[in-house]
Amino acid sequence: MQPKTPNLAPALTLFPNLKPPHKTLLFHQILVLTITFFAYASFHASRKPPSIVKSVLGPTLKTNNSTSIDTGWAPFDGPQGTHRLGEVDLAFLSSYSIGMYFAGHLGDRMDLRLFLVFGMMGSGVFTMVFGFGYWLDLHLLGFFVGVQVVCGLFQSIGWPCVVAIVGNWFGKSKRGLIMGVWNSHTSVGNIIGSVVASGVLEFGWGWSFLVPGVLVIVVGILVFMFLVVSPEDLGLECPGMEVEMNVEVNGDSERVVSEEAGLLGNESLDTSSSAIGFLEAWRLPGVAPFAFCLFFSKLVAYTFLYWLPFYIRHTAVAGVYLSHKSAGILSTIFDIGGVFGGILAGYISDLIDARAVTSISFLLLSIPALIFYRVYGGLSMFANIGLMFLSGLLVNGPYSLITTAVAADLGTQSFVRGNSRALATVTAIIDGTGSVGAALGPLLAGYISSRGWNSVFFMLILAIFFAILFLIRVARTEITGKLNEGKWFWNSISSH
Repeated sequence: MQPKTPNLAPALTLFPNLKPPHKTLLFHQILVLTITFFAYASFHASRKPPSIVKSVLGPTLKTNNSTSIDTGWAPFDGPQGTHRLGEVDLAFLSSYSIGMYFAGHLGDRMDLRLFLVFGMMGSGVFTMVFGFGYWLDLHLLGFFVGVQVVCGLFQSIGWPCVVAIVGNWFGKSKRGLIMGVWNSHTSVGNIIGSVVASGVLEFGWGWSFLVPGVLVIVVGILVFMFLVVSPEDLGLECPGMEVEMNVEVNGDSERVVSEEAGLLGNESLDTSSSAIGFLEAWRLPGVAPFAFCLFFSKLVAYTFLYWLPFYIRHTAVAGVYLSHKSAGILSTIFDIGGVFGGILAGYISDLIDARAVTSISFLLLSIPALIFYRVYGGLSMFANIGLMFLSGLLVNGPYSLITTAVAADLGTQSFVRGNSRALATVTAIIDGTGSVGAALGPLLAGYISSRGWNSVFFMLILAIFFAILFLIRVARTEITGKLNEGKWFWNSISSH
């Protein structure tokens, strides 16, 4: 059923050559992947400044001969400074996770392009407002907390929107790998944000917020101009249909895909199920275990995201303390590892067709990786870079897999056949629950780091252990299912 009058992106009206038959479905799929990639990367780039400027705002760093290098910025420069910084992170991340639950529901009922642009504009403006604190010489904790609360609400709009739009354009086949490559936007955004914020830090920490804020607004204008929400808006065939004809992977489950293109693009045929209820979505098989696993995975990933530059700044590498700028740029190695981790986890999970088994393998390996990074990371720059890369790869792999491929699979499973609009709600539940963990991690790190960094690493390893526990039952189901079907590694590999 064709939408009455799709609210088409202005660029397609200005340049009719971008419409079919001049351009194919594949062209538009690539365009949508590219636009949503940069949209979400810019969201993440604007989230990175608080972690880069932490070492400038925070308590003074005493070197071995007890001379003070940093001056700090009230109210973050006292002995309780790391606690205050943790509270600012909490303000952003808690409003982000609360906003996520509502954004998923609103996204199911609104024009996704306009909703996404609204989120980007608001995020850009409030990232800049935080930076204005530098020029206005503001030292009120309430100001910084308040700005981060509002910014978190705007940022929460991004994720449910981009996942739902990509869900409209792509079938289920190869979803792990496609999503793994696409989901590197998180790490790419963090890298851009770190490099930009570190690069302008010497001119004053306000610039580290102003430049990423402008970046989100500029990308938001591009999204407004070019993004097409669903193939139906251009009168193109649903991608699910093609996948169904070409691929016979899981028989039954592949048929669900053809409805996926209707997600948020069309009205559901059965109006009573046009959007799934919040509690109904929680009851879908696999949603709760993956949501709680992501709670602990994001707790670990976000502790690194918000505290790694501060940790590097305050830990001697080969006996030398790095500058703010060097620490900020060095911390991007973790995110570069994260890009590879996300793609590798997606590829492996496609190959063995077992998301939980893949996630558990990565999580188990990340425990020794973190211990080695803490113990041997300070030996030399080479050891630091190598172990940080490995930690990033193993920590971000399952986090990336759960937020995209798993959320997309769960939202379109056969239990909700005819109601594939559940995808935005399921995505919001899984990522929203994960975001509560993300809010808790940096706050705890702020408090625990004053006792010493070993305690922080112990907290991270404990969180990974709990993440594994939540997935054990799902993994057992996957393994027994594959063994019963006689479809394990060798069959999977031979079929590719």
